[in-house]
Amino acid sequence: MNTLLPFQPDAMTAAQLAAVSYLARYSGHTHTLYSSQLRRWFAWCETNAIDPLIGIQRAHIELYIRHLGQAGLMASSVVTSMHAVRGYFRYAHIDGVIVSDPAVYARLPKVYRDESRTQGLDRLELIRFLQVAQTLSVHHGALAYLLGINALRASEAAAVRIEDYAETLRGHRVIHLVGKGNKPATMPITVPVLRVLEACRGERTEGRLILRPVSGNPIDRRDAYRMVARIAKAAAIPRHISPHSLRHAAITNALDAGVPLRDAQILARHSDPRTTEHYDRARGNLDRHGVHFLTAYVAGV
Repeated sequence: MNTLLPFQPDAMTAAQLAAVSYLARYSGHTHTLYSSQLRRWFAWCETNAIDPLIGIQRAHIELYIRHLGQAGLMASSVVTSMHAVRGYFRYAHIDGVIVSDPAVYARLPKVYRDESRTQGLDRLELIRFLQVAQTLSVHHGALAYLLGINALRASEAAAVRIEDYAETLRGHRVIHLVGKGNKPATMPITVPVLRVLEACRGERTEGRLILRPVSGNPIDRRDAYRMVARIAKAAAIPRHISPHSLRHAAITNALDAGVPLRDAQILARHSDPRTTEHYDRARGNLDRHGVHFLTAYVAGV
């Protein structure tokens, strides 16, 4: 796995070819993550003197899962680390390289999520965050609104170009973007968001919208994290806030505002409604817990 590139099929084993074929489906951060996960699988197989693909049985997969747990990974990290390994065998089977998929019935550790610990920003915190961001710079303001109102991911917000929000459709100013999994999306831009984006644009007519305030170079994903952390500190929010915290806040506050779950799914651009439901449970566990209704019902005790 350490010498998969350049692509040299005549010099590669079946396992290496299958890995290259599988990883070719992905790009960017996903490609980097899955490459790392497969390298770990290949290294474990080398340590145990077994081929990473041919002759692998379910028992081998189970032992590898146990190895990940014994190495100190939490159950959720073990499940994440198996994404590429399971996909690798699934597509090797689909491509006819192996006769069966040994990972399909391998037992993964159960992950019990406590949604109540998933806390974004409440309404007042989000308002303060947006207000403070604009006082730091027009670039901080634009980033905050794209994350906290339009629920963009850090990489999506960093990639926004001035040309991306120049169009008007059916009376709505819209922004075009390419999201996770290279899925295109079109979203409306409300007047307050447009006002902030235009302030960031200034006299420019093209190119990346959000720039580093000092150097004037386009921001990247890491810059977005640093800028969000600076805004959170200036807004005196007493906990760690990341770009995803703002995306989380946009979705949960939309639900609190009465947006139907289906419309919140469209806002979040979740392909699976169960993902949006997770945000719904996260924001409702405390505020709408049945214990409040029961207490009111038996208030005389």
